[in-house]
Amino acid sequence: MTCHDVLDILGSLVSALKAYGAKLPPVVHLASLPGGLKPTPEAIDAYDTTVSRFRDQSGKSVYRRLNDHFLDSLEAFEAGKLLSAIQPLLAVLDLLDAMQHDKEITVTPAETKRLTEYRVALNKLLPGNQPELEGAGRGM
Repeated sequence: MTCHDVLDILGSLVSALKAYGAKLPPVVHLASLPGGLKPTPEAIDAYDTTVSRFRDQSGKSVYRRLNDHFLDSLEAFEAGKLLSAIQPLLAVLDLLDAMQHDKEITVTPAETKRLTEYRVALNKLLPGNQPELEGAGRGM
């Protein structure tokens, strides 16, 4: 397994989270939807297939330590918990950065760009990522 393979899998999961997040209303009232909004069974199956593909391919590679994070993200996604599904993927990005820093893996400049793009995409899905007031944070 290569860093490119890991990034392809990570990209699929980020894409699934973006698609799910786009369908969510800004506020889900628990009184009207006590269980929240869950992804479609098809989306869950696709996410599960992607995580399973990673687990099958990672084997005894240096990337095997990412398995638990991907599983945590899958479980949260199945339950419709967007925030809880994002956090493990951000942890995966942090681990990949640490692995690169420790020289366990080699990351090309193109792969570094993809890592940054995935981090930005996941952070955009987090609540509170946009200022509530125009001009907020600009010293006005």
